[in-house]
Amino acid sequence: MSEFRSTDAPLTQDELAQVIAEDIQPGSFVNLGIGQPTTVSNYLSPEKKVTLHTENGMLGFGPQATGDQIDPDLINAGKIPVTELPGASYFHHADSFAMMRGGHLDVCVLGAYQVSARGDLANWSTGKPGAIPAVGGAMDLAIGAKDTYVMMDLFTKKGDVKLLPECTFPLTGVGCVSRIYSDQAVLLLDPSGVVTVRELHGITFEALQEAHPEVTFEKVS
Repeated sequence: MSEFRSTDAPLTQDELAQVIAEDIQPGSFVNLGIGQPTTVSNYLSPEKKVTLHTENGMLGFGPQATGDQIDPDLINAGKIPVTELPGASYFHHADSFAMMRGGHLDVCVLGAYQVSARGDLANWSTGKPGAIPAVGGAMDLAIGAKDTYVMMDLFTKKGDVKLLPECTFPLTGVGCVSRIYSDQAVLLLDPSGVVTVRELHGITFEALQEAHPEVTFEKVS
């Protein structure tokens, strides 16, 4: 386990994507969720030989496509144009979900509205009356992948916490999240509910604890 580290300023989205990319083990099969997680693909070095999967039926895509690289038929699940790497393959939507549900993915990186200290995930609905359900493949990924990482801001735009002792929004998966990568902290979760703080960015340990009085934190040793 790496040593605790901190910086004076929060991480930008690109800096956070780079941290996640560095943590993904060489040779892994990985799914990057819609939104912030898609930026991780831009920081995966070819030497790591990480194979990216998207639930609309592709293995082996690379960074986001730009300019003349853009092919409107070559997109990820978030409808973002992507590049094709040597050896890329395409398959039926059902086969893609079989890979997700069958435990063939090493890591998925998802966004979240809330995460509980024990690793429960809420990322498809706020429970607001009349809201359109949009779970997509998130529940299949959260439970099917060997490791589920969450990439999110630590607080909402209103300043509310997104890490809670128990989620108040409808759950996507139970006990599935092993790590939270946020702009202000990298946190490791386990079933005990004690959250291990690996990194802090622009926030002190004391301020983190004060903002989450019902969550128990400990620094990585």
